[in-house]
Amino acid sequence: MASIATMFLFLSLSFLCVSAQQKHPTIINLGTTISPSSDKYPRSWHSPSGLFEFGFYDQAAGNGRVGFAIGVWLVGVDQITVVWTANRDHPLIASNATTLTLEHDGTLWLVDENGNKSKLIANDALPPATSASMLDDGNFVLFHKSQRIWESFDYPTDTIVGGQVLHSGGQLFSSISETDHSTGRFHLKMQKDGNLVLYPVNNEDTGIDAYWSSGTYNNAGFNLYLYLNKTSGNLAIINGTNHERVTIVNDQDSYSSDLHSSHDNETVQNGTVYRATLNANGIFRLYSHAIDKTNGSAGEPNLLWWALKDPCEVKGFCGFNSFCTLFDDLPNCLCLPGSDFVDSNKKTLGCLRNYSHVGCIHGKENRTVYDLNQMENMEWVDDPYSKESMSMEDCKNSCLEDCSCGAAFFQRGVCNKQKLPLRYIRRQSSGSNENSIYAFFKVDKNTTNEVVNETLTNMTMTPQRGQVITSKNDLMHIIVLALGLVIFSCVSIAISCFYISKIRVLRYKRLRDIKGQFGILLTDQDHEDLTLRVFSYNELKRATSGFKEELGRGSFGAVYRGSLNKGRKLVAVKRLEKLIDEGEREFRAEMRAIGRTNHKNLVRLIGYCVEDSKRLLVYEYMSNGSLADLLFKQTQRPYWEERVRIAIDVAKGIHYLHEECKSPIIHCDVKPQNILMDDFWTAKISDFGLAKLLMPDQTRTFTGVRGTRGYLAPEWHKNTPITVKADVYSYGIVLLEIICCRRNLEINVPNVEELMLSSWVYKCFADRELDKLVVGEDQVERRTLENMVKVGLWCIQDEQVLRPSMKSVVLMLEGITDIASPPCPTSSSSM
Repeated sequence: MASIATMFLFLSLSFLCVSAQQKHPTIINLGTTISPSSDKYPRSWHSPSGLFEFGFYDQAAGNGRVGFAIGVWLVGVDQITVVWTANRDHPLIASNATTLTLEHDGTLWLVDENGNKSKLIANDALPPATSASMLDDGNFVLFHKSQRIWESFDYPTDTIVGGQVLHSGGQLFSSISETDHSTGRFHLKMQKDGNLVLYPVNNEDTGIDAYWSSGTYNNAGFNLYLYLNKTSGNLAIINGTNHERVTIVNDQDSYSSDLHSSHDNETVQNGTVYRATLNANGIFRLYSHAIDKTNGSAGEPNLLWWALKDPCEVKGFCGFNSFCTLFDDLPNCLCLPGSDFVDSNKKTLGCLRNYSHVGCIHGKENRTVYDLNQMENMEWVDDPYSKESMSMEDCKNSCLEDCSCGAAFFQRGVCNKQKLPLRYIRRQSSGSNENSIYAFFKVDKNTTNEVVNETLTNMTMTPQRGQVITSKNDLMHIIVLALGLVIFSCVSIAISCFYISKIRVLRYKRLRDIKGQFGILLTDQDHEDLTLRVFSYNELKRATSGFKEELGRGSFGAVYRGSLNKGRKLVAVKRLEKLIDEGEREFRAEMRAIGRTNHKNLVRLIGYCVEDSKRLLVYEYMSNGSLADLLFKQTQRPYWEERVRIAIDVAKGIHYLHEECKSPIIHCDVKPQNILMDDFWTAKISDFGLAKLLMPDQTRTFTGVRGTRGYLAPEWHKNTPITVKADVYSYGIVLLEIICCRRNLEINVPNVEELMLSSWVYKCFADRELDKLVVGEDQVERRTLENMVKVGLWCIQDEQVLRPSMKSVVLMLEGITDIASPPCPTSSSSM
């Protein structure tokens, strides 16, 4: 039976590698349903080529919540690029049981898990839809017979794609962030006078508010629109009457000037998709995506053009009472003197005044309470409430006595007074003395910032930004505290060194006694190993009640439950039972390997016994059994968050063995049975009986076949050197088992394609059907699931060089590094 199943698996491998490239239907008929996570319904509707999709995608909200949104996205090799979102400011869809259906009455209805219905798009004034389509140009369309009655291109959010227009009066609104596509803080407006302008939101859209424009105004009366040419990538403002180009917003030489008046759906001919997006930072950018012809997905975005290069030129980027300045080419928001951040973790929200206004006395400010803080080269664009010619000193006095004045800007004999809150301020590079702008900010005398300019100057050399010493007393307190800490540290180190030397002397005497007791020749190597506790055989026999309760069997021996210190400390005692020479070799290997290790994800070796031919090891007791018991013997699957944590714990333990030990260790037998769980369900790696140590200058070794069938890397059967990548392969199989809570090889499965877990997982990944791996689980976070699957598939690659290091595995699982899509694994060695 197993041989027949094996033959079916081999015949299906070539199909698995290309199954993701199948075409998808283009017509969405009435009664068709999609759902975020369901075996019954797909998650999205595809365009004919599969390049664009309409459906549910993962979105993170600003308050930390994660759910689903509905929109259109460009399918990428590694990740999607959202180009349109429906009802972008409505609450996230939290339930996996939600469905979206093109009902038989021709409307799109969203139904939650409680049966509550809401209409997604279009309105009752439109005729009922008879079908829908996700077109290859990124346009989602509702049809009444052959007539288009609604299309997403008419309601853009933050992006237009090739072939799409932004009509006169139309706007693009930025998203809050790259992961939250709710309406953000900036918008691009195609004005009726023919000018394309960028503004911050919640303003009057006047010339003062604008921070970039195409300069094509004075064209009122013309039917003008912004058009992104899908063939050339040319971004232009077009006269809709005769389709003549009024101006080119992006006129780089690499683009053709040919204009296509037809905006109908057409297949991408040059293998490139273009999109123009108003990013979350307020900058309008043009991107291209090359199409990978092997899988039909879009590649990484290539930036072709941008309206602004400096984010600090974006008005309102830093919010009220704040200003923007560049450090290492990155924008940084700082509070103006007399104010503090609204939220120090979200500095673009702006700042609030950090002092209370006590009011005017006889129509003038109380000068005993307030002072002015001076800064230079501060640029602002706003209408002052007062503008007069006077000297600098008079300007300062005038603002200080004026109850309405929050700041004054002085340049070339003119004093401009501003009320709070202040906006549109940025710090410029130093100019000539004649054109310098002097800014004076009203502050409380008790919190006067005496060194703001000096701090700003030094910030290019210190990474701590926005931290300002407020007074000489504070500076003195900091110096005294620092000196106190230094003195305390020196005394602590001296005391520690004294006791460490004493401990070493006592340890050496203990080792010398051990030598006399057991007749062992102590070498430098043994000196390090023998820091463990030495037990007598009778002591361990009493501790285990005559080796009565067997916990399980590992390599070369059985493990028994025992107790020390009158039953107060539980231990696990492993007794080697093979031939003396073989047992001696395994005992020495395990003692050296574990005796040098110290990591929270490795089972701790407490001590050992050496008497005649008897060899025993004493480990910490792991009360919650093995990972195999947790995954394969429980009626209910462990929670998803628990499995993710366990996968990371195991990866960290193997990474420690490979890269952080004095001598790298290849475990050689990574499997769920050798991963144990402590009282707090922390995963720890055990059973180093097959461990192979590498010398410091070694990276590989030759050894006989070791390990367990089903987890062996292909190189074990090829008589090639074994490296740490053998453990990486075994970990990849374990990771897939953790994800799916089943063994790599299962005979009792409904379909033959599910017989071998690794092949089935790749098929589900290629078909974008990862939900099949965790059917019935509601709390699975899809992005984490996809990342874990990709890591597992990379680990089980046939070629060692393609497998990542365990350090890379940890970084990928923790979301620190991006993960490319893995190729099809073709190994059959694990069967």
